[in-house]
Amino acid sequence: MKRAEHEILRLDERDVPEIVNILCDSFADYPVMRFVIGSAADYDRKLKILMHFFVMARLYRDEVILGIGDRSELDGVALISNPDLSVNLPELNDLREQVWSELGAQARSGYEQFSDACAQFQVDVPHIHLNMIGIRHSAQGKGLGRRLIGQVHLLSMHDSNSRGVTLTTEDPAKVSFYKYLGYRLTGQARIAPQLETWSFFRPD
Repeated sequence: MKRAEHEILRLDERDVPEIVNILCDSFADYPVMRFVIGSAADYDRKLKILMHFFVMARLYRDEVILGIGDRSELDGVALISNPDLSVNLPELNDLREQVWSELGAQARSGYEQFSDACAQFQVDVPHIHLNMIGIRHSAQGKGLGRRLIGQVHLLSMHDSNSRGVTLTTEDPAKVSFYKYLGYRLTGQARIAPQLETWSFFRPD
């Protein structure tokens, strides 16, 4: 049976396993993950723990997770947050401590080093942040990522607390792509010999 046209969906707790699966598939060799987790023999298990935490952080804060495909077969996801409205929640703090206990002090230090580098390039206008966007390797090259990004900008334009979208990339091949989509570079930092980050903002 022919598959229906890809839809963009708002995802929820029912979709957590599939969201984590897609993120693990698309970010398995991403520089930040390798920098944080290292070359542990159980890398795949630790990557899944980290991705699950990123997903649950959005859900605990009632933030947006978008998917593209259908509920039975998603091909891509986007995790979105609103930094200006972010709050600390006891259950999220408990999960965070559990995650770093499992991943270890070195992983936590690496992630905090990365986060600090990105924080210095925050824009001074209300905005939403595209935390992660991942497309399954088998579905790449079909324009699905661009459609998800377009939907993120629609969310920003309809949000009275947002004037645009920020994101970061650690893939040098994506720098020109985001510029092509109208993003302007707000900062760039070398975190480690194998890890560089670029921060972007696109106003509505």
